[in-house]
Amino acid sequence: MTTAAQQITSTGVTLRAVPEHALPVDLVARLTARAAAGGAPAVQTFAPATGVFIADLPQSSVADIDAAFATARTVQAEWAQRPVAERVRIIRRFHDLVLREQDAILDIVQTETGKARAHAFDEVSDVAVNARYYAKTAAKLLGTRRRAGVLPLLTQVEELRRPKGVVAVISPWNYPLALSASDALPALIAGNAVISRPDNQTALAALWAAELAERAGLPKGLWQVVLGRGAVVGNELIARADYVDYTGSTATGRVIAGQAAQRLIGYSLELGGKNPMLVLADADVATAARTAIRACFSSAGQLCESMERIYVHTDVYDEFVPAFVEAVRGMRLGANLAYDSDMGSLTFQRQLDTVRAHVDDAVAKGASVLAGGRARPDLGPYFYEPTVLTDVTPGMTVYREETFGPVASIYRVDSDDEAIAQANDTTYGLNASVWSRNVGYARTVAARLNSGAVNINEGFIAAWGSIDAPSGGLGDSGTGRRHGAEGLLKYIDTQTVAAQRVLPIAPLAGMSDETWAQTMTIALSAMRWLGMK
Repeated sequence: MTTAAQQITSTGVTLRAVPEHALPVDLVARLTARAAAGGAPAVQTFAPATGVFIADLPQSSVADIDAAFATARTVQAEWAQRPVAERVRIIRRFHDLVLREQDAILDIVQTETGKARAHAFDEVSDVAVNARYYAKTAAKLLGTRRRAGVLPLLTQVEELRRPKGVVAVISPWNYPLALSASDALPALIAGNAVISRPDNQTALAALWAAELAERAGLPKGLWQVVLGRGAVVGNELIARADYVDYTGSTATGRVIAGQAAQRLIGYSLELGGKNPMLVLADADVATAARTAIRACFSSAGQLCESMERIYVHTDVYDEFVPAFVEAVRGMRLGANLAYDSDMGSLTFQRQLDTVRAHVDDAVAKGASVLAGGRARPDLGPYFYEPTVLTDVTPGMTVYREETFGPVASIYRVDSDDEAIAQANDTTYGLNASVWSRNVGYARTVAARLNSGAVNINEGFIAAWGSIDAPSGGLGDSGTGRRHGAEGLLKYIDTQTVAAQRVLPIAPLAGMSDETWAQTMTIALSAMRWLGMK
């Protein structure tokens, strides 16, 4: 068999020999054996940073998916009857195991994605924070609630919260641990079963998380992983699931929304972004320039929350731009399994092709490259330098389309109103960043931005990591929310149980309908003046 590394070398590109990127054979065998798959031909995966072979991934057939759902429904029925406190204990143990055994998953995430280790650790911390938060809040969020009845004292109402059943979590390749495990955790703690469909390229991360959850005490079969191309497996999942959680492209999100609507099941979609960063006239320029590195280039820009457009007030433009460019030029590129690089590789050839096309188109139409602008085959097949563009105009592809790579465009603006108007000139609305020494004023700017989240004096981690607050997009960036109460309650159905005491809500014996209406009119008016619900 000719490996990807050999194929790349045969085209004249020399790769660094980094044999540690090939994961241990016994680890790969153990994880792939967990997949609810095998009825379809296997798919090979390779490490993006080196081209080294990773795994032969078994693929799921329709029969495999049917079996997975049958098992999930059986196990879920028992799981839903367990006390919330028992579910919480398992998620807490999972939290501890993730932190204690993080070296293994960091190696897997780096190998499968090509990202730098610091950016892989962002995923570990995300899963830990989500596990801790929902373990702490689940009992309160899932508890039965007393509600006001139509007739005070006479009508007693309770709101019950019940799991939906089997939740499909369809996750992408760019954040394979965070976007599989962190979305599964609240669904599980709410009493559901989960069927995950990770991208083939990063399936081992999801399989590792599901394995670890069982070690923490999760019943076998409650969280399963099916494998296959989204266009095939995704359709089968949506046809069987009781709720769909999807993270990925806007185009696919629209298709999933239509399919879910046909079945009248709920869905949550986090989609693309073209996120703006606003550097106001009173910003701490040095800090903004330094922080913009992570804001723009985490995971080589393959992050829905990353900044691709930077609007800088003219008063600080000449200070910010050279500081930012200098910081970008000083970045270390690499994807060794160690904390020794600032940015890793892109994950696919298609991502490299998109980045090249966006940059080349911009340059051909008059944009200037202030830093980067080149592929780096000397480092690995899909490395591309962190790139800073200026003089970008509306006729360029990079102006509106999401690049999803290490490219940031800088724009000079003469006022905050102009910055806000340009920031809002997009169909997306996922994340934004505002920089100012006056946080109160920055909040007023944030309130005018069409964005599901706005970070003040930060890029994306402040809002994303604050799990108690909901996270999600507006417009083409999606619908629904993860995190916060909404991140768990989307996985439950409510049931209202109303018990009527003593008197019926109807005319008493011998009372006419007209007298009943008059009596109720007096009662309703009284309740209004007494401030009763």
